[in-house]
Amino acid sequence: MNETLNILLVDDEPNILMALRRLLMDEDFGVLTAESGRVALDLLRETPDVGVIVSDQRMPGMTGVEFLEQARGLVPDALRILLTGYADMEATIAAINRGGAYRYLTKPWDDQVLLMTLREAVTQVRLRRENDRLTQIVNRQNEELRQWNGRLKSRVLEQTAEIRKKNEELRTKNSRLKANYRDTIGALSGLLEMRAPHMRNHARNVCALAMGVAAAMDLPEEGREELQVAALLHDIGEIGTPDALLRRRAEDLHGEELFTYLQHTVRGQMAIDAITDLRGAGLLIRHHHEHFDGGGYPDALQGSAIPLGSRIIALADFIDRNLPRHDERAADLVLIQLQPHLGSRFDTSLYPYFDTVVREHYGPPVNAQGMVPRLAQPAELYCGMVLNEDLFSSTGLLLLSRNAVLDDQAIAAIHRYHELDPFRRGIAVLTPR
Repeated sequence: MNETLNILLVDDEPNILMALRRLLMDEDFGVLTAESGRVALDLLRETPDVGVIVSDQRMPGMTGVEFLEQARGLVPDALRILLTGYADMEATIAAINRGGAYRYLTKPWDDQVLLMTLREAVTQVRLRRENDRLTQIVNRQNEELRQWNGRLKSRVLEQTAEIRKKNEELRTKNSRLKANYRDTIGALSGLLEMRAPHMRNHARNVCALAMGVAAAMDLPEEGREELQVAALLHDIGEIGTPDALLRRRAEDLHGEELFTYLQHTVRGQMAIDAITDLRGAGLLIRHHHEHFDGGGYPDALQGSAIPLGSRIIALADFIDRNLPRHDERAADLVLIQLQPHLGSRFDTSLYPYFDTVVREHYGPPVNAQGMVPRLAQPAELYCGMVLNEDLFSSTGLLLLSRNAVLDDQAIAAIHRYHELDPFRRGIAVLTPR
């Protein structure tokens, strides 16, 4: 579990490599450096035990994305991290799609964030290697059981107990990997929303509405997971849309501007198509602006030809975009505004499910009766408090949604976020009288 593991740092600036070496000198992993992508590739051929690769994006001769794409073929199991500037969003997406990037960090980096990211990456590589080792053990022991069956009953029972233990460890580690996958999707969604502050928390609201409807309709688990990813990433195609168009309503666009905007659903599908497990979600993203009467885009699908998940996201997207926020009657008003579009733009059969879910999601906090609002510091939080507002970091990332009931895990996470990016004001909560 704690075998020697090397990380490879790639940057064309020697002073940056020296700074990174100093930062990492006390860590429990080896550090290798290279001043270009080609030198790094040669090093990977000679040192295949590299577990983590950190590469700058802007390098002469070979960009970080190009290097990570080739490095993926040499050490496919290594986690790849891209160092990039805020302006390199296209490079970031390319690193995820082509280079299989695990994370990206912005330059200049924060030392503590960089250290935490590298430690987590090293831990994950070690867990994965341990996972592989345990799998080999399980396979070998299963073969031994087949050979010893009938001769060493006591030995069989002993090995069965060991196998169960190892399988439980594997399930735990696989659950952790799956949770990391969900967290990555959520983080990417939050990053996309930072581009348009007026739509902050939009994707999470759409996801919450869609998942509430999916639960009410008792959709299969596999379909719910696909819907969840699509709802969180439904606007990913807007990355390629000019800011000037995003600030205007689609109804006010014409000609070439309208055509450019309407392509964001196709771009959204294409952005994640390279990831096999996300292709189903990509199809839902493509069609979430189709109209039930066939008047939508990009393919003018009609009725049941539109995927059910796309029809659900379409309704949720409309509701959250048109919600009259800061109005106590918000849920009632947006549902009234929705009704003229039923049967033409939206699937009428979905309305009863949304009626209940919308009132629950945008209504008063759960169990808020008898509670009073206040601003609390992280050290004052305790279990049972309810968030009275969405909780954002000082840099604008959504951390927890309104109505969340605080437990030990949530409070620990808030303390961790506060250490990384201290809150500028108190946390809006509801507390018992």
